[in-house]
Amino acid sequence: MNWMQDYQAKRTTAAEAVKIIKSNDTVYIHPGCAEPEQLVRAMVDRAPELENVKVIHLLTAGTADYVKPEMAPHFRHIAFFAGANVRKAINEGRADFIPIFLSEIEALFRNGAYQIDVALIHVSPPDEHGFCSFGVGIDTTKTAAECAKAVIAQVNPKMPRTLGDSFIHVSKITHIVEVDDDILEHKQGQISDIAMRIGRNVAEIIEDGSTLQLGIGEIPDGVLYYLKDKKDLGIHTEMLSDGIVELIESGVVNCEKKTLHPGKIIVGFVLGTRRLYDFIDNNPVFEFHPNAYTNDPFIIAQNDKMVAINSAIEVDLTGQVCADSIGYMFYSGIGGQVDFIRGAARSKGGKPIIALPSTAKNDQISRIVPHLKEGAGVVTSRGDVHYVVTEYGVAYLHGKTIRERARALIDIAHPKFREELERFAREKRYL
Repeated sequence: MNWMQDYQAKRTTAAEAVKIIKSNDTVYIHPGCAEPEQLVRAMVDRAPELENVKVIHLLTAGTADYVKPEMAPHFRHIAFFAGANVRKAINEGRADFIPIFLSEIEALFRNGAYQIDVALIHVSPPDEHGFCSFGVGIDTTKTAAECAKAVIAQVNPKMPRTLGDSFIHVSKITHIVEVDDDILEHKQGQISDIAMRIGRNVAEIIEDGSTLQLGIGEIPDGVLYYLKDKKDLGIHTEMLSDGIVELIESGVVNCEKKTLHPGKIIVGFVLGTRRLYDFIDNNPVFEFHPNAYTNDPFIIAQNDKMVAINSAIEVDLTGQVCADSIGYMFYSGIGGQVDFIRGAARSKGGKPIIALPSTAKNDQISRIVPHLKEGAGVVTSRGDVHYVVTEYGVAYLHGKTIRERARALIDIAHPKFREELERFAREKRYL
């Protein structure tokens, strides 16, 4: 049987395909904007027939009805990242959270710590050789599909065909469900004045010829805005959003000075809109890889002048960074922050950067704090931190004493909180 005959034999409906899911199975869902919504809905529709199905994934952009209170007997979500659609369930104890570096998640699948029974994926139609692309998200999904006992693929002509280590052959798929749905989108919001000021401060310490890791949100968008006059920038990152398109088209990002994969943008997944999806479709500039590769600190460090830009919820006066929780409330996840902070630190001429607004809640709360909130998690240790940037400036902490760190961080805190921070620092003999 050739691959085309195999493809036709595997075609079925979502309702029929998810019947292979059994009670006590572990089901992996393709995360981000690649979430296969028809398959997820069909699985949830089977809830009365199922008990104790573990649902595992990173951040997903669609609905997550399997975490509703009434679904508790049927599904138990295990999150590698506490996204907005599952955050409430995690903090109410109806779902579980695993704090883990993004680079290490796939090892859990390969070593059997998490045995995946069924992987629900979302891919492009097969090419002339029978290979489907994972499209907007390779992330941890390619590895999950390779390790799963069964793979159900939602095949969609609107899914871009991305290049790199980003393919699965029809022969490796158990069931195929054809759809013609719009790919989920993550639209850019308005960039605030504060984010623009932070972006300008970050951009000022980025040299021509640097290779960048950027996340998503208004601060990375602010950074991108101020990179328009830079030259020969490269990209090696876990994810990208729409803001990168203009810099590529203008020639600011050309990847020509990269010391690893010159000429290529290395990325694990994208969160964006149709504009970005059309841009990456069959575009050989983009080389997609699993996050076990993109986020490996030893790989990252091979990029000279590697600049890692990550965010935080709060930073204390010794340099400890909380990025995944607000006190005891889990808010997001470790993600790739530590992977890239450590990779950039080991890069020749690298710059690991933590960027955050100086305050929250309309200037009512300082995000440069005397000490982290009770229950807050230290994602990036004080020993890993190099640069901390707010709208008030840049603090360089690496190799600095506690006295020097406290002084530098107070100087970039919001002015209304500096006196309070200084008083605490003197009481604790930091100053």
